[in-house]
Parts: sequence; structure tokens; C-alpha cells
Amino acid sequence: MKKKHVNARLICQVSAAAALVLAGNAMAADAFSSDSKWMTGDWGGERTKLIEQGIDIKADYVGEVGGNLHGGYNDDKTARYADQFGLGVALDLQKLWGWDNTQAKIQLTNRNGYNISNDRVGDPRAGTLSSSQEVYGRGHMVRLTQLWIQHQFFDNKLDVKAGYFGEGEDFNTFPCDFQNLAFCGSQVGNWATNIWYNWPVSQAAIRVKYNINDELYAQIGAYNQNPSQLEHGNGFKLSGSGTKGTVLPVELVWSPKVNSLPGEYRVGYYKSTADADDVREDVNGFDAATTGDAYKTHSSKSGYWFVAQQQLTSHNGDASRGLNIAANATFHDKDTNFIDNYQSVMFVYKGPFDARPKDDVGIGAARIHVNDDVKKNAELLNASNGVADYDNPVFSPIRETEYNYEINYGFHVTNWLTVRPNLQYITHPGGVDEVDNALVAGLKIQSTF
Repeated sequence: MKKKHVNARLICQVSAAAALVLAGNAMAADAFSSDSKWMTGDWGGERTKLIEQGIDIKADYVGEVGGNLHGGYNDDKTARYADQFGLGVALDLQKLWGWDNTQAKIQLTNRNGYNISNDRVGDPRAGTLSSSQEVYGRGHMVRLTQLWIQHQFFDNKLDVKAGYFGEGEDFNTFPCDFQNLAFCGSQVGNWATNIWYNWPVSQAAIRVKYNINDELYAQIGAYNQNPSQLEHGNGFKLSGSGTKGTVLPVELVWSPKVNSLPGEYRVGYYKSTADADDVREDVNGFDAATTGDAYKTHSSKSGYWFVAQQQLTSHNGDASRGLNIAANATFHDKDTNFIDNYQSVMFVYKGPFDARPKDDVGIGAARIHVNDDVKKNAELLNASNGVADYDNPVFSPIRETEYNYEINYGFHVTNWLTVRPNLQYITHPGGVDEVDNALVAGLKIQSTF
């Protein structure tokens, strides 16, 4: 009963905050000011007062355009638009209710639009492995993306977070400034098939972190693996019906200073306790595509990851500007996972021009490799169906390796608006050699209300 009461109070805070947004817009003198952190301004000072009281309103927007300029499966040129609205509130419960070292957050998201990758860049029978518009996906619907409470114990050495949230919020975390999915956010969730659900999907979860020292911490989590939460209409599902198992990630995170410049290094491992089908073998250990028998079931699946981010230079002594490098790698269970490994590297220069000190320019390259057993299974399936012609609708495309490249420039228009035009090049979309390499023009808009 107490938990329901607390949740009700938190939801009331969100509703009140949303009303303040609308009211404050009309009277705030600094709305649309380039120096403000928020497009709607400080609401005549009321927003700062709320933050001082422990209520921080979160409202944002991400919109992405993708247009196929050349190549791909269908070279009939068009453009697609996808976007996401977010509304939430972060609560400092020590300021609000006197709960020492305790925070909470509620976040709603609403996604809409269409993706250029599904039928223009990639063969619709295979799609693409990555996506040219990372914000697309998980249905056109409102979702409860975050509902959690967090508390620090023992002089902040131990940090416990519980509620509803996704793995990528704490584990294998990575920024999302590029538009191509292969360079955006937690990469394990993109390639660990059907078990690790990234933003905006949430699951019942607990995460425990221990700060070993100022630069090093270790953490472990447990996340309910429930595929039904992906379904349309289940954006607010809090029950455990449909649960298949639990995802258990562990991670060690080191954040050193190298020549006084910040870095972060992550190494982690995950295991899913849910049953997982083999990608090739049947229950008797033979090729399922040939025998027609059911695929073998494994009692779990697992994988591991590595993330490195390091600022390499400053700009004339200004540490907010300079060259940064980042690298990602994930490796997955070859018996059960569609993708068996992924790697990427990115370079971002912040503040490249003195006249534009808050702009940034980025370039990245990624490799996504399909499990060899998946390729073999498709070959056997085609042979079993008696088809060898790629243009035959029954043909199962043979997928191997997809490469994604992106170059972008982030215009820091105001403190609340960044506009990021980009060019993407996709080699072997979907890992299918028969599909022409594709050139995609993109535009990413990031705004904080």
C-alpha cells in the first residue's frame, strides 16, 4: 500500500509540472533565449525554484530525417521522418521529503514516424542490421520509460536503484549524438537478440553499484525479461505476466584522468536465464532447415562487452574543447544469437572553430557480423525450398557483414537546440551482398524544452 501511495504522489508531481510548463511559457521573459538551458525558459524564475525544492522537470524532443541519396535495395529516392517526445521529472527526495541520499524519476516517451532503412536501404526480407534513424522503433505509442527510486548507503559507497528502467541506462552506457544506431546508445541491446531492451522500453529491475574509489566502481543488476512489454498497447504494463526469465549484467567501470583529460572504460558480461532457440541445430543436433524438426532449446544465452571513451586533447588549454575517441565492442553466444560480434570506433572534435566553440564534428565506422550459423541456416533453407534465385520472393537472403559509416556536424544553435546534419554510408545493407551500398543524408534535431 505504501508503494502505491508513493507512486501516486510521484505521478501527481509530473502532472503539476506539466501544467507549470504551459503556464510558465506565457510569462517567461527568457523563453527562446539562446543562453537559456530550456526553450521555454525559466518560467519567470519558477523553474529554478522548483529545482531548488527538488523537482527538476524534463521535457525534450529528438527528430531525425533520413533520405536515400544513392543505392540501397530500392533507389527510388524519398525521405522519412521519425521522432520522440519525452516528458518526465527527476526528484530529489531529500529536499522534498527529507529522505537522505534518495532520488526518484518518472519518464514518459512517445515515438512516431517512419524509417528509411526498412524498405529503401535494406531488402524488406532482411532489413538492415543497424538503422539510419536510431530514434525509430518500439511502436508508435506512449511508454512509461522510467519509474525508479535510488538510494545511497555508507557515505555513498553503495548505490541501489529499483523500479522500472532499461539495462542500457546503467550498463554498457554510451552517448547518442550520432544518428546511425551503430554509434548511438547501449550497443549490447542492439545485438543481443530479444533479451536486452534499450530505451524507451522499461522492465522491472534492480541495480546495485559499489564505489571502490573515486575512479572505479562495480555494479550488478537483475532485469525482468518480458517480451510482452514490447507489444503495442503494453507501454504501461507493470505486471509480470509473460515473463521468460531474468537478464543479469555485471560491469566494472574505470574513469581515470589521462593528462588531466577525462576517460571512461567499461567491461561487462550479461547472462539471460530464459530459454533460447539455437540458430541452426534441431533437437537432435542436425540442421533444422533440412530436417524440419524444431530448433534445439538452450537454457540460457550470454555475451560480453567493452566500451572506451577518452578525451585526447584540449583546445588551447580549454578542456571543454578538443579531440575525443570512443570504441565499442560486443560479443555474443554463437549458439543462440543472430549477431555474434560488433565493433565500432568514433572520433569527435568539440569546439573545432573559435567562432563556434560549442559545435562538434564527428566521424564513425562500425562493423556488424552475422553469426556464420545463421548464414548456413539460410543456405540450407533455400536448398530445402529448392530456390537459388535471389529475386525469388521465397528466397532467404544470405547475410554476413554490414558496415556503417557516418560523418556529422553538430550546430549548437542555442543552449537548448542542436541541429546535426550528417551523411551515412552503408556497405552491404543487412549484410546482404546483393544489395547495393547506400548513401543516406540525415538530419538530427535535439531540443530541450
